[in-house]
Amino acid sequence: MAIILGIETAASICSVALVKDETLLSIRETVGLREHSAALTGFIADVFNEAGLSYHDLDAIAVSMGPGSYTGLRIGVSTAKGLSYALDKPIIAIDTLKALAWQALHKRTLENIPMHNSLFCPMLDARRMEVYTALYDHQLNEIQAVNALVVTDDVFREFADKEISYFGDGASKCISVFAEKSNFTFWENIVLSAEAVCMLALNEFENSNFADTAYCEPFYLKDFVAGKPRVKGLYQ
Repeated sequence: MAIILGIETAASICSVALVKDETLLSIRETVGLREHSAALTGFIADVFNEAGLSYHDLDAIAVSMGPGSYTGLRIGVSTAKGLSYALDKPIIAIDTLKALAWQALHKRTLENIPMHNSLFCPMLDARRMEVYTALYDHQLNEIQAVNALVVTDDVFREFADKEISYFGDGASKCISVFAEKSNFTFWENIVLSAEAVCMLALNEFENSNFADTAYCEPFYLKDFVAGKPRVKGLYQ
């Protein structure tokens, strides 16, 4: 049996979940922007209290590693590393887009929708018409690697014989681009969640696939570009 704490802070959602084997014990999440630093530690305490467990009951800490928000990822990974050092528990690094694809697959499985000919295309907003994306099959095998993609009407043309379901906070801006493509379907209300992070981490735990706590870093995919602070009178 494995008890795993999951942390998801790669985008606007701050989510924390506690799972024992494949049973969700507790979850806390908010969709408020830039609330990660204020909410995360409180959410962690809440899920342990609700489950009636101690921090020392943990077997591992799973964290969403990106791509995604630079600040959000730093907060999530730093918190996971702090817990790992304090509790002497391993870290399991989870690909954010794969976790989002798990969410979609899980939801459609519950709805008894057949998906054997489908490809899953999670999309996270990377500003303008660019998204962080990848392609997975119905068993979450990676068909196309994670990349930063500028969305045009000829993307994924090599998969014209497949049904492609796209979702996530970067997907809605692609609806007009894919409107004429009969094999593209937009799925609403598929969002990041720490539950997916935990569920994917269970297999990694069984295989002792742990990250090096000292050296694990978020997967940003693109370099961080800082903007000028908006402080009145600072610039002429």
